[in-house]
Amino acid sequence: MFKSNIYSSPSASTSYFNTVHNSETIKECFIVMPQPRKSLICLESTPYYHCVSRCVRRAYLCGVDELTGKCYEHRRQVIEDRALKLSTSFAIDICAFAIMSNHTHLVLHVNKAKALALNNDEVLARWHRFHKGTVLSRRYVDTKQRHTLSEAELKSVEALVKVYRQRLYSISWFMRLLNEYIARMANKEDECTGHFWEGRFKS
Repeated sequence: MFKSNIYSSPSASTSYFNTVHNSETIKECFIVMPQPRKSLICLESTPYYHCVSRCVRRAYLCGVDELTGKCYEHRRQVIEDRALKLSTSFAIDICAFAIMSNHTHLVLHVNKAKALALNNDEVLARWHRFHKGTVLSRRYVDTKQRHTLSEAELKSVEALVKVYRQRLYSISWFMRLLNEYIARMANKEDECTGHFWEGRFKS
């Protein structure tokens, strides 16, 4: 299981860095600063990741709200179905998952080789299940229109396929399409707007 070795320093500040005078100290200081999520996910180290998403404030994801008595248990199956649908389209396997009253746990396995083995048609078909793509990508998948694409347009489609292929083995995109779907559903049911999750997922 992947464990991040990233640390944050609550005392770090601009004034603190202004006191640094040598490159070695600067290097050490920046190691303890927060880093972007892409630096926390390294497929060369491990393809397995434990991802946690937690609701904001005291919003309920599943179960029964003890204060209001409102039941949210029906969401459990909706969330499971959405995660499984994503898994069948992405090159990401769900090894284990747990849906709690206010947060979710997913253990994911990234199968990069599977994504790289997909042909262009398969990549576009999988991505179009969740996004309509571009005018060019839709013309390409339409066998009646594909032959009308110019050489320049075909090259543009190739570039799009490269981007979509990378997204199909991206944990960030997987979790984004899962959590955005859940948030929209929950906000509609609760008749409210705004954030449903405490920022992005943690891994």
